[in-house]
Amino acid sequence: MHIKEETIERHTLSVTVDNEAGILARIAGMFTARGYNIESLTVADVTEDESVSRITIVTNGSAYAIEQIIAQLDRLVPVHSVLDLTTFGPHVERELALVKVAGSGDHRIEALRLADVYRARVIDATTSSFIFEVTGGSDKIDTFVGLMREVGLVEVARTGIVAITRGKSAH
Repeated sequence: MHIKEETIERHTLSVTVDNEAGILARIAGMFTARGYNIESLTVADVTEDESVSRITIVTNGSAYAIEQIIAQLDRLVPVHSVLDLTTFGPHVERELALVKVAGSGDHRIEALRLADVYRARVIDATTSSFIFEVTGGSDKIDTFVGLMREVGLVEVARTGIVAITRGKSAH
């Protein structure tokens, strides 16, 4: 008997919710209770009166698992909508990272050269270190951080993924 293996894929979910205490904990608890991992999670107000927030969740799972996650999120009372941006269509994803690098001499020069190539901005500098701000897709951030390891990486802080659909309409 041959059992069909389900393909595990990365999905970016956009969830709009009432901005109320406890909703993030309820969503995270739902993932935990069902054994789903959250790779990235960001949340911010998206309306002028701060009544609605958008939560962007990056997770991995089979098509069936993602369908289950979406259905379960849809059932939570303060959730307005859940959109799987991965299957919806064209969308833009970005992340921001602050990358601290320490070094001197050639390592310092190489860190600045690489930062220029990756369009990272120097947002803090001392005689022995830099803090770079780099934005882009997760692959770009991963590559930049990997290269900085070779020239004196000290610390990294990442925002997680934010994403939005392309085109003129809101989703």
